[in-house]
Amino acid sequence: MWSFHNPVDVHAGEGALQALPGLLGNRRAILIAFPEADALGLVGRLRTLLQDRLVAVETDIQPNPDVSWLAPMYERLWRDHPEAECVIALGGGSAIDCAKVMLTRTEGDRFDTLLAAMQGGTVPAGHGHRRLIAIPTTAGTGSEVTPWATVWDHAHGRKLSLHLPWTWPQAAVIDATLMTTLPRAATVASGLDALSHALESIWNVNRNPVSMALAVTAARRIVQVLPDLLTSLDRIDLRDHLATAALQAGLAFSNTRTALAHSLSYDITLEHGVAHGIACSFSLPRIMEMALGHDDEVDQHLCAIFHTHDGATAIAALTSFLQSVGVSTDPQHYGISASDWRHRIQDALQGPRGRNFITFS
Repeated sequence: MWSFHNPVDVHAGEGALQALPGLLGNRRAILIAFPEADALGLVGRLRTLLQDRLVAVETDIQPNPDVSWLAPMYERLWRDHPEAECVIALGGGSAIDCAKVMLTRTEGDRFDTLLAAMQGGTVPAGHGHRRLIAIPTTAGTGSEVTPWATVWDHAHGRKLSLHLPWTWPQAAVIDATLMTTLPRAATVASGLDALSHALESIWNVNRNPVSMALAVTAARRIVQVLPDLLTSLDRIDLRDHLATAALQAGLAFSNTRTALAHSLSYDITLEHGVAHGIACSFSLPRIMEMALGHDDEVDQHLCAIFHTHDGATAIAALTSFLQSVGVSTDPQHYGISASDWRHRIQDALQGPRGRNFITFS
């Protein structure tokens, strides 16, 4: 038996942003956006679309949302705008994750109560929470169709995860016209994050026929489109193809969760400052080598992505692809010794995401 579930109402394609007023309806909203959104005119576009329904705008969003600045923002937004029934997230994974933190209403509107829930404490009661409309401006996060938010506590050297029934976005708007100003480095990192989502959904103990079909299609399209996009960053058609692939990968891992590459990536980001999309993708060829040979169907799908029937050729093609977009697949490039890398893999396999890896099936 298997099941596939995703409750997010997706609106995609060039011009999809025009659906936003109808999705919001008569509700009032807070906009959480990436720092450059105002200068790029995106905040103005949303103000024009929503008029007085937009009651607050927050653009002081930093990469890898940290509890040190999430806490005061959370308490201020609940104190100053209790009337807002919805949060609109505009940006990449950091903006959407930050927005998910702002959804949950705790007793006394205290962030420490929510923090305790992320640390395994009591989940806040299921009432009074805001809903989320996610508008990604990068093609890669998948957060617009998943319930999880990654929250960092750098002061204590740890990563936390937020996952509650109401942190599923109510709707996602994927409009490639919002992505044309994304710089090359961010385009690479977000595209490779999506590729990692796709491949990790394939070599996953929770895979099912729907997630597999979405993941294989996504991976094949990313490998095909990303190199061309990097030579023509303003091409909306290529941005749209990549955005659709990233959406498909997000839908896939919304049911499987991620696996070993992501399990490895968080400490690498925390300790070495490597961007998430790079930290979770440079290891993919080595992990593919570990994944091959455990399931004939999985092997066939992985090889088909790279138009081959041979696992070694597929690994070489994936390595060549990553190097072609400027990503080294050598852990030592990121300050990780060979012996340290072996220890990291063994430790990661014991974590909750590592246990999703195909070797546990």
